[in-house]
Amino acid sequence: MSGSVRRPGSSVSRQRPTWRWQRAGSWWARGWGGRLGLGLGLGLAFTAGLGRSLRTPVSDCQWEEEDKEEEERCREPGVPAAVAVGRDLLQRIKDEVGAPGIVVGVAVDGKEVWSEGLGYADVENRVLCKPETVMRIASISKPLTMTAIAKLWEMGKLDLDAPVQRYVPEFPEKKYEGEKVTITTRLLVSHLSGIRHYEKDVEKVQEQKAKNKKEQSLAKENVEPKVQERKKTKKEFEHEEYYIKDKFENISKALKLFENDPLIFKPGSKFLYSTHAWTLLSAVVEKASQQSFLQFMVKLFRDLDMLRTVPDEHEPIIYNRARYYVYNEKGRLVNSPYVDCSYKWAGGGFVSTVQDLLKFGNVMLYSAQVEEEGQQTLLLGYLRPATMSMIWSPVERTELSWDKDGSYAMGWGVVEEGQQWGKCRRVRHYLTHTGGSVGASSVLLILPKDSPGPSASPPKAVVPPQGVVVAILCNLQSVNLNATALKIALEFDRVRRAEPILPPSEADGPVPAG
Repeated sequence: MSGSVRRPGSSVSRQRPTWRWQRAGSWWARGWGGRLGLGLGLGLAFTAGLGRSLRTPVSDCQWEEEDKEEEERCREPGVPAAVAVGRDLLQRIKDEVGAPGIVVGVAVDGKEVWSEGLGYADVENRVLCKPETVMRIASISKPLTMTAIAKLWEMGKLDLDAPVQRYVPEFPEKKYEGEKVTITTRLLVSHLSGIRHYEKDVEKVQEQKAKNKKEQSLAKENVEPKVQERKKTKKEFEHEEYYIKDKFENISKALKLFENDPLIFKPGSKFLYSTHAWTLLSAVVEKASQQSFLQFMVKLFRDLDMLRTVPDEHEPIIYNRARYYVYNEKGRLVNSPYVDCSYKWAGGGFVSTVQDLLKFGNVMLYSAQVEEEGQQTLLLGYLRPATMSMIWSPVERTELSWDKDGSYAMGWGVVEEGQQWGKCRRVRHYLTHTGGSVGASSVLLILPKDSPGPSASPPKAVVPPQGVVVAILCNLQSVNLNATALKIALEFDRVRRAEPILPPSEADGPVPAG
């Protein structure tokens, strides 16, 4: 049928135009909505600010090739329904917080099945979000750095339990209450080192920790946990060190921000989330790898095929980079202040796309599962399964601020599977890290395949990775995205398990329910 395209399951034929109007968004939205005409549908897309329309010339061959890819994806049962639910969940959080733009990506069993941008990447110039939009990933930089640390450990170049001064001799020996204490890489990656975060006053930090403990007990009783979390997040951005504008030429100079400050707690005794601790880790990586931290990370990104993940630097031209926003005291949307991230590369200094983050999540999931599946003919993972088990295992005395059911592991948040009573709420096992920086919020969530129940027949051999990966980036700060990401992951998990998809109105149930 030359010159026309027929959609699977449809009797409607369309004439292929010479120019293609392409809405940035999911394959499903493009396929079913973006090519049916330029009238009412396009007007609604612009009015709602939910898509991007670009007039770009493409050849017939390219059109047919993309149609084949989309038709294959359309045949996957349940995916369009899961996309509809996911888009509704994403629109809810966008509307609720007044975010200018938000981008989502979902991969199922190693394949990207949905990526879409809603709203504006640049409000002033009316540039709409799309899957290729580059945004700050903030603390998702920590799992990336953890991967580098784990690789150096596998190579025998880094001892996780050696005093940090073995690698960074210029970092001062520490004492707590007059007693000499030891800080190790293992303690640093789990936020157990006692090194401060952005608050310098020891008494204030200890008082806040006690207050947080009380609020956690209230949250378990469901006393406005969402309101409490928002207040805490907004207060976090009152610290001056979030807004550092100075460019640090090297990590040694960045260490001077905190290296002489007293420890908040004795190392190993209590959890204290600290981005500065990860700056110290970047100095460890430099010594262990014998190259600069950014050089080592750029090579890692290339190995993982994350070609749009780069340091958050002001000077370079980074195509598709979004602008960042905050709300001022009057409730008006304004551009976020300029900041320089060179003092915290390892803990919050990279920009990326949802598509690159999906690749990273799939690499981690593959590395964890490849030998478990008994597929001896498959390539090895970037990290060994035993290494993944170590860095994804909950660490004692840690906590997870963005999901009270979880703990911190090594550079990752982890929620373990559990169910207290029969036929009641069940918590699914998943891995996660959120991020918050000036003008940006983010989350990367990995939902591995569910543990198989008892069966008389041996389990089928499947090819890893098996599970759902969700990445969400937003160009507004103080947006809590983990719950939305988990709901989206659970919807797509129903697809991979061939369960019926709930309509959007029914999908907003208890977050951890499986």
